[in-house]
Amino acid sequence: MRKIQFEDLELIDYQVALEKQTEYFENTVAKKISGFATDNKLFFCEHPHVYTLGKHGKQSNLLVNDNFLKTIQASYFQTDRGGDITYHGPGQLVGYPIFDLDLFRIGTKEYVQRLEDLIIRVLEDYEIYGEHSATASGVWLDVGKPNERKICAVGVKVGHNITMHGFALNANTDLSYFKHINPCGFTEKGVTSIQNETGHKIDFNRLKQKVKKEFLIF
Repeated sequence: MRKIQFEDLELIDYQVALEKQTEYFENTVAKKISGFATDNKLFFCEHPHVYTLGKHGKQSNLLVNDNFLKTIQASYFQTDRGGDITYHGPGQLVGYPIFDLDLFRIGTKEYVQRLEDLIIRVLEDYEIYGEHSATASGVWLDVGKPNERKICAVGVKVGHNITMHGFALNANTDLSYFKHINPCGFTEKGVTSIQNETGHKIDFNRLKQKVKKEFLIF
């Protein structure tokens, strides 16, 4: 009942990936409404440089104009997920689960917490100790301390208890791109990556396998 199908889209334009997951989401919702069995799908990917704004986000949290975006080869996209503004780029593992939460017997709040817990377990393999934040989604380091920083963003959409969008884990990410936004709307908190915390570039394919393994027991 909870079997998950995996598909690695590798490096893919954000809009193309969005269209792909939207099609799968809508087909899954249609199946559910019609009384047919649903499937759980998880897309892995990386995106070329792009800033995405959630449906309740503030455009003012993008700190640069269109001309500057062109100089850094980045694009900007408004989307219907939760959360504010974030950055996607090469070296960041993005996961888009399209799950029927009824098969897991959980609601949206527990689903988001499970996503965060999963990433926290993965980070432990790198001797990085992630935490939940009481005031923001995602996975954070040193919560409540002056150097509090986010390592994984989480933003989802749920309809008919079917999920889409998901998480973005900074692995070998170029963190300089975060300087052009207020990440997730925050001005006083930083961002980090596995590479930044460990001091060396990590094996990206190995990271994928670790995350995939955790989803098998989701």
